[in-house]
Amino acid sequence: MKKHISGKEDTIELMFIAMLANGHALLEGVPGVAKTTMAKALASTVQADFRRIQGTPDLVPSDIIGYTYLDQADNSVKFNKGPVFTNMLLVDELNRSPPKTMSALLETLEERQVTVGGTTLPLMKPFIAYATQNPLKVEGTEPIPKVLADRFLMKIDVDYPSMEEEQVMLRIKEGEEKVEVKKIIDTNAIIDMQGQVKGVELPDDVAKYITQIVDATRKDIHAVMGASPRADLAFMWAGKAKALIEGRKTVSRDDIKFLAKPVLSHRIAVRSTGGIGVHGIIDGIVATLG
Repeated sequence: MKKHISGKEDTIELMFIAMLANGHALLEGVPGVAKTTMAKALASTVQADFRRIQGTPDLVPSDIIGYTYLDQADNSVKFNKGPVFTNMLLVDELNRSPPKTMSALLETLEERQVTVGGTTLPLMKPFIAYATQNPLKVEGTEPIPKVLADRFLMKIDVDYPSMEEEQVMLRIKEGEEKVEVKKIIDTNAIIDMQGQVKGVELPDDVAKYITQIVDATRKDIHAVMGASPRADLAFMWAGKAKALIEGRKTVSRDDIKFLAKPVLSHRIAVRSTGGIGVHGIIDGIVATLG
């Protein structure tokens, strides 16, 4: 991936954590900060089926999940599978899509299945979705419903690169046509590593620390809505995946601190007054709990 991307080490690590934790990731940043490039670069290292959806104001649910049609050859009703029937899905600029279309992703992300006309069809294994979104201040964007955002294991903020990283980016782009990225893992390897994640130990004190952080988001005076119990599960699985990546057998408090903003930032609704943002709330909670 580094052959295509300058910097972004934490972002790349979080994307791998999401994959091994069998969760989905939402990448947020202004246009042009390589959100799509990172998702494509990750897909290029994996021997798996990859599909992409471009979010637009006229995108309809059938463009995502597929549609039924009448096959006149044998007068039977058949289903044309949409792009969600893949191993790795990239939904580009998700929040440019209409709310109804965003909601069509709910069952796909949570249950990893699609229900059409009373028939339920399972998705491929593994199925990992990476979605990108622009900040709401960018023209043409819609807020993602909290019920949909909650289905993403984490939200990864992608910032502007430093001047040094931008200089490296120029050199990368200058010779990009000559770069060959080898596929180093396949779907069986991913499934195997996801199984290994389950074997990583979550100590009692770290489990308690997770619940304390999540509970604190519900009591913070600056929050209208705190994190749901899905945040506890996200901390657990992402923490286990991070420990596995680093060759450890147990999750630590430092793993949870590292994951606090990606796991919580899209699950907290902040009051419009008070001047403190969601990151300020999370920083305050982590500082208080130690």
